[in-house]
Amino acid sequence: MSHDHLNAIDATIAHIPSPGEQFFPPFSVTPELEAQVAELITHYPEGRQKSAILPILHIVQKQFGFINPASIEWTASQTGVSAAHVLGVVTFYPGLRQKCPGKFHFRICRTLSCAMSGAEDLFEVICRKTNIDPASINHHEPIGVSPCGMWSIEQVECLANCGNGPNVLVNDLLFDKVTPEKVDEIIAKYKQA
Repeated sequence: MSHDHLNAIDATIAHIPSPGEQFFPPFSVTPELEAQVAELITHYPEGRQKSAILPILHIVQKQFGFINPASIEWTASQTGVSAAHVLGVVTFYPGLRQKCPGKFHFRICRTLSCAMSGAEDLFEVICRKTNIDPASINHHEPIGVSPCGMWSIEQVECLANCGNGPNVLVNDLLFDKVTPEKVDEIIAKYKQA
């Protein structure tokens, strides 16, 4: 179905293909996921299951790489809210992704102290070295993914290490005082993984 025929919610929920999907399992409701979410929901008072939306989305993103349309619908069914409500949570929090990242995801701090220490140039260097087209990254698609799916990049707000910029988070590992030369070392480290 083309986006011309979708309403605003469906268009916002629509799957955004990414080469990074080859490195993550497709979303599926496994008995383990159901048990984990059911246990999580018990932490909230009766009638307040929607309070579990954000923790559920974090679980889904960690296991499957991103929040896809099926996981939005499933999260809504588990918490007794509409898919539009869950989508509102997903689109509000910049740490939640609707596009699958690459196997190795670079998050570059763009706040003032990192910007002043070279983060913008670093962004361009990482894009070039990982074959990511920086022109493909915008407000609606903040993540750029390499054609091979191995690498992805996004600019983020503060990584809470302001005195040591520019800061880069690769998956969940923080690198500080990153220079173009250090980028080569980082990429080499992950190529071996």
